[in-house]
This record gives sequence, structure tokens and C-alpha cells, in this order.
Amino acid sequence: MSENPQTENPAPEQAASAAPGATPQAADFAAAAPDDNDALANAQAELAALQAKHAELGEQVLRAQADMQNTRRRAEDEMSKARKFAVESFAESLLPVCDSLEAGLAHKDATAEQIREGAEATLRQLKSALERNRVTEINPAAAAKFDPHQHQAISVAPADQPPNTVVSVLQKGYAISERVLRPALVTVTAPK
Repeated sequence: MSENPQTENPAPEQAASAAPGATPQAADFAAAAPDDNDALANAQAELAALQAKHAELGEQVLRAQADMQNTRRRAEDEMSKARKFAVESFAESLLPVCDSLEAGLAHKDATAEQIREGAEATLRQLKSALERNRVTEINPAAAAKFDPHQHQAISVAPADQPPNTVVSVLQKGYAISERVLRPALVTVTAPK
């Protein structure tokens, strides 16, 4: 029987393109290897760039956290100082009142009229100091409408006034910047 010459001898084109002892798959892999090496080098370069970017961003985060902690610490220090010295301005405005009282008490032979004049002058100084520090009187006039936010009713009295109006003020109240420190103690008319 005759043998098939094609199976025994490879085609001349195949023999020329393949290296001695190489299979067709190995030839394809050898041709693809330079592309894989380039892709690996690109991936490694990209990974290195991303790691550098990550390190840079991590450093920025740490700096931002440190800045935030420093800002918080400074704010807490300022708040502490503000609380500690909040009354400094108010105390400074009261010092002349204290000086006036001490000067009045130093006069041993003062007449009643001199004592009264000194007390009135000292009271004016005190009211001026309170006004400079935004402390205002709550002193409702007679027949003014009763305001439970600024007045405290101590008693009810019959009067020829509309109901729930102030008859008299027993003690003035005070407010600081619209906030009531002490309500005015008042007598009011009875509701009908």
C-alpha cells in the first residue's frame, strides 16, 4: 500500500515558519510574549502611579485632620478665654461705681443732703454702666398690659383699669439684650 506523502512530510510553508522542534501554539505564544510584557510593564507603571497618588492623598488627609484638630483646639481655647473674661468689660464699667461708694463712705462728717447727692450720683453711674453693657430696666407703667414674659404677677388688686393690666411695680426687672434676667414684680388687675 502506498503511504500518503502529505502526512509524512509537512508542507514546506509550515516547515519554514516553525522553528525546529516548536509547535504551532508555542510560535503564537512567542509572538504574543512581547505584547504581554508591554502590558505588564504598563500595569506596573500604572500601579506605581496609583500608589504614589494614594500616598499623596493619605498625606493630605493627615494634614487636613491635623489642621482640623488645631482649629478645634484654638476655638476651644478662645471659648475658654471668652467665658473666663466675659465679665471683664462689665466689671471695668462697675469700678467707678465702687470708687464712688468708697469715697462716700470715707466722708465721716457728711450731711444727709451730701449723702443723698452722692447716692444719686452713684446710682446714675451704675445705671450708665448697666446701659453700656446692654442691661435695661423692665419698669412697666401703670395700666400697661401684663406681659408674662417680662412681668411676674405677685398679687391681684381691684382697680378702675382694664383686666390684666399693671397696677403697680413692686420691684423693677432687668433684661440683657432682649433676654430677661429678672422679671418685674407687679400687681395686676383681676381678670373679669
